[in-house]
Amino acid sequence: MEQRLDFYKANGHAIKAMVGLEERIGKSALEKSLVELVRLRASQINGCAFCVDMHSSDARKGGETERRLATTVVWRETPFFTDRERAALEWTEALTLVSVDHVPDSVWTAVRPYFSDEEIVDLTLLVIAINGWNRMAIGFRKTPA
Repeated sequence: MEQRLDFYKANGHAIKAMVGLEERIGKSALEKSLVELVRLRASQINGCAFCVDMHSSDARKGGETERRLATTVVWRETPFFTDRERAALEWTEALTLVSVDHVPDSVWTAVRPYFSDEEIVDLTLLVIAINGWNRMAIGFRKTPA
């Protein structure tokens, strides 16, 4: 598959806007390991090979285990994730697949006990950002190096 466009070079203003989201996420209280799990899970759902590769690699560098990385796609069926991580992954899936059921109350009820108001907004921004990056990478056919 050939890359259609180098979006970093094509429009620096757009990338600067996306980087602004990332800067806020980096200043949030969300744990780096949680951030990478969310990025990985959304990228898996969206089928973004570039982002799955990048975020699994970044997670490994941050100390994430191979076992948890390999089972992120089936997180509900494993005992390897904390309740907070499970809530974040469920929120991620619901927002990434928002057209399916518009984030039902049961998902809100699941995430609410584990995150402060500010953290929920930051978690939502994180999901928005990775879904945006996925769409850029998929649309322009960015592939892993």
